Amino acid sequence: MDVTRTEVAPGRRGGAARFGLMALPVAFFAVFFAYPVAAIVARGLRVDGVWHLGRLPEVLAQPGIGHVLWFTTWQALASTALTLLVAMPGAYVFARLDFPGKQVLRAVVTVPFVLPTVVVGTAFLALVGRGGLLDDLWGVRLDTTVWAILLAHVFFNYAVVVRTVGGLWAQLDPRQEEAARMLGASRAAAWRKVTLPALGPAVAAAALMVFLFTFTSFGVVQILGGPTFSTLEVEIYRQTSEIFDLPTAAVLTIVQFLAVGAVLAVHAWTVRRRESALRLVDASRTARRPRGAAQWALLGSVLATVAVLLVLPLAVLVARSLDAPGFAYYRALTHADGGTFLVAPVQAVGTSLQYAAAATLVAVLIGSLAAAALARRDAGRLVRGFDALLMLPLGVSAVTVGFGFLISLDRPPLDLRGSWMLVPLAQALVGAPFVVRTMLPVLRAVDERLREAAAVLGASPWRVWREVDLPLVRRALLVAAGFAFAVSLGEFGATVFIARPDNPTLPVAVARLLGRPGDLNYGQAMALSTILMVVCAVALLVLERLRTDRTGEF
Repeated sequence: MDVTRTEVAPGRRGGAARFGLMALPVAFFAVFFAYPVAAIVARGLRVDGVWHLGRLPEVLAQPGIGHVLWFTTWQALASTALTLLVAMPGAYVFARLDFPGKQVLRAVVTVPFVLPTVVVGTAFLALVGRGGLLDDLWGVRLDTTVWAILLAHVFFNYAVVVRTVGGLWAQLDPRQEEAARMLGASRAAAWRKVTLPALGPAVAAAALMVFLFTFTSFGVVQILGGPTFSTLEVEIYRQTSEIFDLPTAAVLTIVQFLAVGAVLAVHAWTVRRRESALRLVDASRTARRPRGAAQWALLGSVLATVAVLLVLPLAVLVARSLDAPGFAYYRALTHADGGTFLVAPVQAVGTSLQYAAAATLVAVLIGSLAAAALARRDAGRLVRGFDALLMLPLGVSAVTVGFGFLISLDRPPLDLRGSWMLVPLAQALVGAPFVVRTMLPVLRAVDERLREAAAVLGASPWRVWREVDLPLVRRALLVAAGFAFAVSLGEFGATVFIARPDNPTLPVAVARLLGRPGDLNYGQAMALSTILMVVCAVALLVLERLRTDRTGEF
């Protein structure tokens, strides 16, 4: 009798622990994501308590909306294809070649991914816009053109392909391709018939991630697209904040939600296929020094691509911030002009750091609990389905979430409009999925028998986590916190609605400066963007020192 009770109790405690772990993440996403989004949609489609669903076909039939839908989809497909074309050689170089400075180059490649979209847009504005490098040298301006948007998207997503595809490529056994060549296949045929099919799931996963990020692009298109080009995200912002047409904004939110949901469903299927269909080897044994002229030429071309596509825009951004003598643009940040800001712009640095720190604590708490529940082998279908829902804040309109905060969290017990926590809560929604994605692979690698043994010996779920899981995932937890901090620091879509004039964040301050004419405002925007870039880069370098091969990718 005692033995039977001992065997059954851990299972019961396991089920209770699983749902206990899920309770807080579910409540958090329900209150701070689902409720604000539903509120903004309901506000737009309900009049006097009656739903007007006929508004959907009316909005979609508008000529301007049709162009927005077409451009959103077209630029996302074009950006994805161009990113894969440019980044695949880099994925091979990082996976198969070993060379001096490889770790530094890895950090350089990853910096653009954690930069705020506002900084990316500003960097390309300094390169291809009014008074930019190309304008000064050859009188060429590419801002307000689709090429500027596409290049900025490649800049932003290059690391997604390199690290997602390259991470798997480094673990593929090269002897399989060598065996095909020994049987008479050419190098190209062996790669096409052996390596490419094995890389297929990773390429598909990277492509879907790039498509998701570019389909919902806001800051880059807002800065570089001008009035000519508008994605769904930009149009939702325009309809909400400039035209005040909530029904149209609500319809566009629903369209974006359905499109993102379909992409995430395909992404989840691709990731499961990637995890289950491959036999991998130790990545440290597959990289070797470049051999032959072809490999050295490939390495040189990748280094040139990184220098021109990734380093040059950031270098021009820094140079533009130093155009005025005596660091005039930086000194101007210490003075409030009473127009754009109620405080000196430099105070946005401290405000952003405080908000990002608070958002990181929330994101790590919520993401860690969710990852712990998802990592359990007895997780049910409902729990696994929540995994896909966790990614929705990355794809659903951040503008909708921010405006939804204002109209839904306005009465007790959730009257947060005057609370400073409103901004960190919105930022934590974006940071939490990165925490889950970083910690989940490591938690799944923990031997379940260790947890079961601790439970049988009478340890509570909290003590099991503290004594078994935490020592094994501590480094992954620090990496997750670093990603959450960098992402929170650069969040713009939701923060632009809810940041108070006397407490602007860095991305909001940059956008406001760019929206005002004058060289001084432009220079201050470049200076603030440089500061934001440096802070993000430092966070990334600390993250790279903590990263291990078991920590996972994005």
